[in-house]
Amino acid sequence: MTASVWRFDAIGTVWEIETAAPLDGAVRSAVTEDIDAFDREWSRFRSDSLVSALARGAGAVPAPRDAEDMLAAYGDLSAATGGAVNPLVGSVLERRGYDASYSLVDGGAEPAPRDLLAVDDGLLTLREPAVIDVGALGKGRLVDLVLGVVAAAVPGDVVVDAGGDIAVRGGPHRIGLEHPFDARRAIGVVEVTDAALCASASNRRAWPSATGETLHHVLDARTGQPVRTIVAAWAVAPTAMRADAIATALFFDGGARLAHDWGVEWVRMLSDGRVEYSPASTATLFTASGP
Repeated sequence: MTASVWRFDAIGTVWEIETAAPLDGAVRSAVTEDIDAFDREWSRFRSDSLVSALARGAGAVPAPRDAEDMLAAYGDLSAATGGAVNPLVGSVLERRGYDASYSLVDGGAEPAPRDLLAVDDGLLTLREPAVIDVGALGKGRLVDLVLGVVAAAVPGDVVVDAGGDIAVRGGPHRIGLEHPFDARRAIGVVEVTDAALCASASNRRAWPSATGETLHHVLDARTGQPVRTIVAAWAVAPTAMRADAIATALFFDGGARLAHDWGVEWVRMLSDGRVEYSPASTATLFTASGP
């Protein structure tokens, strides 16, 4: 049977959901409602979102259903990278030009605030106004949620692809690793079965800085400066949230150790063109050197 593919735009990217048969209207509505609910809670690009409200004034609000799991993962990310990955990096991204209006006007680097955000007793608490940004793992979390909705409704293989962050039920599905310097090429392929593949690349969202250098969205929260040594990373994990998190962590020292601790396979490309990979990686690489 030929697969059915449902394509639509949401949260600033193109989604493709592939199933053996077309999804009915009820399932499609459930998917779009889940995406919109997540966006209303976590998007710093929406003035009506929960995180935008917290940015305007600190306080405690009922914790979204994903808050505890996502902030626990952020705790691991921060510990592994020495604070380089931090969910309060949103203010730094906005200062450097990656704001709600996409001004792309660089206001200079500064460290992100730390230790202001907590979830406890069903409340999400921000002790001082700050901008939450869950970009290190939020899209992966949403992909997992959408896969859960679709997989519960239809039999057989399901593929949920949100702009290259991909979760698979069934398989194997063969997926190319896009070259960060040339989208027409791949540096390798990987087969994914009942797992997720997520990627992060410095060329995806890039703009000029005040000094003429190129900025991108992978900032070190300790300094507000973009990472220059790594240009792309791919991770395969049981969930898209963990794959997304590791794809971000691999831009920093400590990321490979966390991937090992979580049992996540990975590949990354350095700015000089070298490719590194985890010992357990099953990717077929067209050119590579060991870690």
